[in-house]
Amino acid sequence: MNTDRLPTREGVQSAARSIAAILPPTPLLPVEIAGVSCLVKAESLQPIGAFKIRGGWWRLSNLTEQEKARGVVAVSSGNHAQGVAWAARRLGIEAAIVMPRDAPRVKLEATKALGAELVLYERPGEDRDEVAAREVERRGAVLVHAFGDPWVIEGQGSAGIEIAEQMGRQPSRIVACCGGGGLAAGLALACPDSTIQLVEPQGWDMVGRALAAGEVVRVGEDPPATICDALRPDATKPINLAVLRDRAEPGVTVTDAEVRDAQRFAFARLRLALEPGGAAALAAALAGKVPLDADTVIMLTGGNTDPSDFAGMLAEG
Repeated sequence: MNTDRLPTREGVQSAARSIAAILPPTPLLPVEIAGVSCLVKAESLQPIGAFKIRGGWWRLSNLTEQEKARGVVAVSSGNHAQGVAWAARRLGIEAAIVMPRDAPRVKLEATKALGAELVLYERPGEDRDEVAAREVERRGAVLVHAFGDPWVIEGQGSAGIEIAEQMGRQPSRIVACCGGGGLAAGLALACPDSTIQLVEPQGWDMVGRALAAGEVVRVGEDPPATICDALRPDATKPINLAVLRDRAEPGVTVTDAEVRDAQRFAFARLRLALEPGGAAALAAALAGKVPLDADTVIMLTGGNTDPSDFAGMLAEG
């Protein structure tokens, strides 16, 4: 992992220009919540179904020719996996993705279909970073971390540049689904005048706890179950914490029931199918856990959900 470089706003702006050259902007849609009209950013409509395509593209397109020849290794439950695999295929780079064996099948199959090699590990039971380190050493490859890499952070932040261009100004508040903090850190750099509101699954608020403690905090030995498989890193990284300190508002968590309500709301009101982790920010807004105004933007970060699970969830509602 790159520890000799910090992400910058200039880097985010460069990433935004690079991504704009290959991908159309995702829509910024109006929505009314509790009588307040605000906006949602539909990153679930990216070619891979998630915002992670941004960080994957910017990181891989910044590899040297020598690094490209060595190939890349990434660790992901599915969305970063697809982002890296998509960029690797477009750039002609070999990619191996370390994924949990219990990742949603739709994500496993989509990553493989993009041409990446899958390296599966047991969750819980195996340390995914240790598995990735072994693969990097064995292959001589470059590690593309899901959230603790400066180029990945800059790439994710391109969504914030896009939002500001679509609105003609920076939003007052961006409500973001948060796993390891890569998107949140990128948005903080992209929109320095915006409040960054983090939303994490209940019991998995590793970034929020780290901000409160002033240092990286790891999840406990017996963390609670969560349907938000995309938002389950064991801990954030110092690089993310450095960017988010004094910029993000921690302390907002959502339950599985609130996430399910958000998925049903998005399908009924916006005609969007969201995966649980991609609906966390919307869940917090619907539950009244974050303040909203006309310049608030809520990130809808992913739509890679198993069809049968999604249908069952809708039927339960």
